[in-house]
Amino acid sequence: MTRIETGYRPGAIGRITELHGRYYSEEWGFEQQFECEVARELAEFVARYDEASNGLWLARADDEVLGSIVIDGDRSETDSAGARLRWFILAPAAQGEGLGQQLMDREMTFCQKIGFERVYLWTFDGLDAAKHLYEQHGFELVEEQPDDEWGPEVTHQQFEVLL
Repeated sequence: MTRIETGYRPGAIGRITELHGRYYSEEWGFEQQFECEVARELAEFVARYDEASNGLWLARADDEVLGSIVIDGDRSETDSAGARLRWFILAPAAQGEGLGQQLMDREMTFCQKIGFERVYLWTFDGLDAAKHLYEQHGFELVEEQPDDEWGPEVTHQQFEVLL
C-alpha cells in the first residue's frame, strides 16, 4: 500500500532525480543536463532542509519512493512572502491512485499553516495532468516563455496562487 510520508528519507535524492531523469528523457527528449540540474538543486535543498520553512513529502510503497513534492520556502525568486513548489512527480505505476491530489493537499495545507502569502511553480506546456491539479488548487498561469535549455524547445510556464 502506498503512503505519504513527511520529510527526507535516505535514498530520496537519488530516486527523485531518477524519476525526473527517466520521465523527461523518455517523454520529452530532455538531455542529461536536466537530470544533472535536478540532482544538484535537490541535493542543495536537502542540505538546508528545515521543516520550519520547507516541506518534503514522499509517496512510498515497500520502502520505494514512488513520488514526491517539495515546498521550498527559503528561496523565493521574487519576494520573501512566497514559496516555490518543486519536484512534483509520480512514477507511472503510482499514477491514477489519487496520490498527486494527496501530495498537493499536503503541500497546500503546509503553506497555509506556515503563512506563505503565495506559492509559485515553474512547469511547461504539455504536462496536462499536473496543470489540472495545479488549477484545482487555485494556481493561475502568470507567465510563459519559450526555452530550449534541456534540448527540445518547450514553453515554460509560471503558475501561482495567492493564499
